[in-house]
Amino acid sequence: MAYMLEKLDEEKVFKDPVHRYIHVRDKLIWDLIGTKEFQRLRRVRQLGTSYLTFHGAEHSRFNHSLGVYEIVRRIVEVFKDRPHWREEDRLLCLCAALLHDIGHGPFSHSFEKVFHLDHEEWSRRIILGNTEINAILKQASPTLPQRVSDVIEKTDENKLIVSLISSQIDADRMDYLQRDAFYTGVSYGHFDMERILRVMRPTEDQAVIKHSGMHAVEDYIMSRYQMYWQVYFHPVTRSAEVILTKVLHRAKELFEQGYAFQYPPVHFESLFKEQISLDEYLQLDEAIVMYYFHMWQHEKDGILNDLCDRFMNRRLYKYVEFNLELQMKKWLELSTLFQTIGLAPEYYLVVDSSSDLPYDFYRPGEEEERLPIHLLMPGGELQELSRQSDIVESISGKKRTDHKLYFPKDRLEDFSTFETEKKRILDILYGKG
Repeated sequence: MAYMLEKLDEEKVFKDPVHRYIHVRDKLIWDLIGTKEFQRLRRVRQLGTSYLTFHGAEHSRFNHSLGVYEIVRRIVEVFKDRPHWREEDRLLCLCAALLHDIGHGPFSHSFEKVFHLDHEEWSRRIILGNTEINAILKQASPTLPQRVSDVIEKTDENKLIVSLISSQIDADRMDYLQRDAFYTGVSYGHFDMERILRVMRPTEDQAVIKHSGMHAVEDYIMSRYQMYWQVYFHPVTRSAEVILTKVLHRAKELFEQGYAFQYPPVHFESLFKEQISLDEYLQLDEAIVMYYFHMWQHEKDGILNDLCDRFMNRRLYKYVEFNLELQMKKWLELSTLFQTIGLAPEYYLVVDSSSDLPYDFYRPGEEEERLPIHLLMPGGELQELSRQSDIVESISGKKRTDHKLYFPKDRLEDFSTFETEKKRILDILYGKG
């Protein structure tokens, strides 16, 4: 228990381009930052393949995790001595904020899709497993690892703490919107976070916002909407993700066929078998992945070396709008034509869809129940945000979806072979046939 209360001799600070300074006074937090599991996050980019679209987007999950910690640190200062807030929950909040992304692997979401992984499950395994993080949390309190894991999994009994880390207005989103806007150089992700933090109030179940801060929250919701469509779902970034995903699929397929790799995928074998251990998972970072992609450019397999060359040298697929449900006949003809000209459609003709729901009100019984943002009215009652804000009401519950078809246009414009078929493919893709 003494460790829980132990402070550093003097405050440590990280200089940060988004929050100016990140302040650490608790020895527990400082020790967690120093673990090898947390330091691994320096080698995992926050925005995956976005650096191929926005060249400044080289920031890491390490940056972001410190940022979320700093926002929660400021929130709990605002909450101090207010009803519904227990000061003994402070360190639990700070630990959960710091460690909320600890389970992310390299190129997070692409990896998760290909290998059927879940970063939240890996976060739990890292926090509860035989790790430096687990040892430090246990030293503070035998129950702390489980509590931190429960908060990150959104199963902890204290819904207020969960809402600070995961809700429709949480520290995670407030950091990544501003951080990603800063590093991509776009203007969309900025909002008045200081104002939001000042008007946040604890209740039994969630953090709420004083009515006077409604316009700052509107800005936050709109900035999130813009960032998703201008940055996170950018079609060039998605093209790079498609190629990255196909490299991993191809390598896995070749491995299962017994192909003799010149550069065997030693670090991927347990992933390909879907039997990866915690130690093996923690060995994975983006430097490892990029090494293999770099070396696989020289593999004998034509598909694998071409896909790796495309990813490493940014020879990305082009794209057109394409809704598979409405254009199935065209899809079937394109697949046949791609087979004819020697381009495997499963690797070179890819439909990718993105969708986002910028804000939603409470819909009981749905698979994912979204906790709405509540405003604290002058009389003390709570009102759901979209009932007070015309701007938010106009986008509430409205899911936007975008469908695109990705393909290697450079291979289609080489008319030295299959000229008739390639012209037909281009006619279909560009709406002339």
